[in-house]
Amino acid sequence: MHEIGIAKGIIELAESKARELNSASIQLIKIRLDDFAAVSREALEFGFEVARRGTLAENATLEIEIAPMILRCAFCGPVSDPIRNVIRICPQCGLPMESNSEALQVEYVELE
Repeated sequence: MHEIGIAKGIIELAESKARELNSASIQLIKIRLDDFAAVSREALEFGFEVARRGTLAENATLEIEIAPMILRCAFCGPVSDPIRNVIRICPQCGLPMESNSEALQVEYVELE
């Protein structure tokens, strides 16, 4: 389950910021998860519960916002409703699309 590794990375990032600001603990970590991300929300929540033990985030809450992926077709431009497939294709012309968004992003961290 790669979500535990992702959760550890999120916590390490938050701990780094907490130490930089001399904070004793992390209260909340808010992340933005792309709806096309190859990350299971439930597995990430479970991974966070496991990974936070013994860290500054031990009592922290993980808040996850699911955000639509921003896709762009090279021919048609921005596309709001791509065909959901292994290959992201434009519903108008059938060409592959590129993503202009990040799959997972830490929005903010609340510290004590």
